[in-house]
Amino acid sequence: MHYLLFYEAGEDYASRRAAFREEHLRLAWESSVRNELILGGALASPVDGAVLLFKGDSPEVAERFAMADPYVRNGVVKRWYVREWMTVAGEAAATPLRPKAAAE
Repeated sequence: MHYLLFYEAGEDYASRRAAFREEHLRLAWESSVRNELILGGALASPVDGAVLLFKGDSPEVAERFAMADPYVRNGVVKRWYVREWMTVAGEAAATPLRPKAAAE
């Protein structure tokens, strides 16, 4: 399954995250090497949060990441939550559904 981790930025997010960015990126790339984190990045225009896409058997993989993330631990992120994402189209879809015409 796929899970989206949403971050809502705290006050002065763009400037405050700099102090924790290296550790945050290290955690993200380690998670990617384990094939848990698929994509992640900050939302732009305005920079007011971030979205990270995880793959796993449960939302725990995304929750563990958030609880270890220095952005969360140090209040740079004021709120986070995880949503299951039912991916059905594309090469990486967790539950691919093709149109009937394509199956015939």
